[in-house]
Amino acid sequence: MRLITNKTLRLRLIYLPALAALVVLIASLAHAATPTKKFEAGKKGKVTGTIVSRNGDLVTVNIKKESSSAIVNLTDNTKIEREKSFRLRRADMDVTAMVPGLTITAEGVGNSSGQLDANKVTFNPDTFAVEVAEEQQIEANKAAAANAQTTANQGVAAAGRAQSSANAAQSSANQAQTTANAGVAGAAVDAEAVSMVNKRVSDLGDYKTVVEAMVFFDTGKATLSADGKAALDKLASDAKSTQNYMIEVAGYASSSGTKAENQKLTDERAAAVTDYLRNSDNVPMRRILTPAGYGATHAAATNSDPQGRDINQRVDVKVLVNKGLNEAI
Repeated sequence: MRLITNKTLRLRLIYLPALAALVVLIASLAHAATPTKKFEAGKKGKVTGTIVSRNGDLVTVNIKKESSSAIVNLTDNTKIEREKSFRLRRADMDVTAMVPGLTITAEGVGNSSGQLDANKVTFNPDTFAVEVAEEQQIEANKAAAANAQTTANQGVAAAGRAQSSANAAQSSANQAQTTANAGVAGAAVDAEAVSMVNKRVSDLGDYKTVVEAMVFFDTGKATLSADGKAALDKLASDAKSTQNYMIEVAGYASSSGTKAENQKLTDERAAAVTDYLRNSDNVPMRRILTPAGYGATHAAATNSDPQGRDINQRVDVKVLVNKGLNEAI
């Protein structure tokens, strides 16, 4: 088992369909210049808006039909309700969907800091689709190459295979960028708007990874090993000593199974890690961001030999902090 600490940036973004994506992204870019709505302490309040950032328990939203933002505070007492079923996600994991791009309605009471302590948050999962952002893919490829070089440094041949895998993944990232741009253009958005979307990717790259663990699984299994549990225990301990931490959970598989099998397996692996963090390490679910499986994508090593496939059968767990918004919140 390896526990990896680094400062590699890895960000999960939210891409909304067609023009809705552009509206959210442009609104997010303008967030820094918008005033923040204050809620009167002890008074009931309600706000509807699109999440533009997370900072621990604090959720910043751009308010619909207003040129202002608001800060919603999630607590142990916050009830999260979805308006309809969410793909492969249990109801008790709904709080993990509170990520940039999601439109929510929050009801609660103002606190002494002018924030809204949320009693209830509702959302409709149909208004957004969770995708791996182009920047995440590019940065993940860089991390994969670096990790393979340092942690699987068992010879020039192994390093070469890892580099080949990273190069292949980089090519995939470039293809994803082309597809994303084509999708926006297809929605009759001009070149300046496309540039705005691309800028938003880098602007939201203000999340810093402070601790990372790679948890490995046996072929076809989603059961945590003793080593995996120990790595998660260490990561959770480090996270709790980090102010406003958030935890990203992403499950992966080798290319051995079918696409459907790998999707199901990686979702189960991500859920197993999430459940362990909550039940054994007492990590609040609201601090975990969209745990999900990504099939056989983002290979950390080659799938052409058993050693590489073993490395790819993993869950990447990252402790993130928002380094760009701490002063504003």
